[in-house]
Amino acid sequence: MDLPRPLSPEPSHAGDLIVARPEGLYCPPGDFYIDPWRPVERAVITHAHSDHARFGHAHYLCAEPGRGVLLARLPGIDLNTLPYGKRIRHHGVTLSLHPAGHVLGSAQVRIEYGGQVWVASGDYKLEADGTCDPFEPVPCDTFITESTFGLPIYRWPPQAALMAEIFHWWQANAQAGRASIVYAYTFGKAQRILHGLLRHAGADGMAGPVIVHGALTTLNAAYAEAGVALPPMALASELPPRSPLLRQALVVAPPSAQRSPWLRRFGDASDAFASGWMQLRGTRRRRGVDRGFALSDHADWPGLLSAIEGTGAGRIIVTHGNVPVMVRYLNERGWQAQAFETEYGDDDESARNEAQSADTEEKPDAGNEEPAP
Repeated sequence: MDLPRPLSPEPSHAGDLIVARPEGLYCPPGDFYIDPWRPVERAVITHAHSDHARFGHAHYLCAEPGRGVLLARLPGIDLNTLPYGKRIRHHGVTLSLHPAGHVLGSAQVRIEYGGQVWVASGDYKLEADGTCDPFEPVPCDTFITESTFGLPIYRWPPQAALMAEIFHWWQANAQAGRASIVYAYTFGKAQRILHGLLRHAGADGMAGPVIVHGALTTLNAAYAEAGVALPPMALASELPPRSPLLRQALVVAPPSAQRSPWLRRFGDASDAFASGWMQLRGTRRRRGVDRGFALSDHADWPGLLSAIEGTGAGRIIVTHGNVPVMVRYLNERGWQAQAFETEYGDDDESARNEAQSADTEEKPDAGNEEPAP
């Protein structure tokens, strides 16, 4: 298949409400940035993944449900929060935050000024998962979208089916006396698995104990404080070294724990990786795991198109992911589409930059494995 050649970012138009600057996405009339990657005076943060939320800004604003996770990742920042849907005015710009359905506290930024409405979506997914407010279509003239999985091959199975698949894999392993180790990113994906399995089986129906790596502790607490139901959990160090419960456990750990000495306590175990990239067989082989579960906190191809159509926007700006493919497709179907060059990444491929080494003994922290999806 011939893919479109990479696109050069197109220049902004006079009067645009959001433009790309070296510091990040900037709103000229409002004099603030959205998810900037260089230090700025005022930053509106769509969510707490580390490519969208970075240290160094003077003032931060995020959606109210994201306060706990953002402070867990960026302690000590000057932070204000805004309830979803509440409108404020700043320098004549009307600003509001709306659910993005990506992770706890994720938000789309709606900006209204001079008769225009723009929405910067950050990262998003459309299927509700119970761990965060579900995605809300926001009508606008210009929509800024990601395209992490912006290829037609990416189509996610329903979450309920995935949780049943994970549970039955764990159940079979437990009956055979093998631990089940799931590698999942510590912010968003891990909590989604824990909540989803609890909802599937109920606390009394779990196939065995649930053990989490210490890197999940702080963020799990933030989710629980926000009212997200999670199952009873323990650290591996809280069980005797030769406990038979270790061989029946579901173990949720960051990807950096793979092949680390920390895993030795579980003996013979089956392992799996939870990521949208697991839809590609070659990715699972490269990860060297027994199973791959195609679970992503980003929209798949149908989800991206549905979200774009739902805004009613005539102009679309694509920030990161499969940008040339998405821009070409949209232009061919009547949208006015272009690209912004950004430094956003993909949390599903960012474990290589994780701050905590999983080779060490469990130590609770914020689990910053994203370079910033």
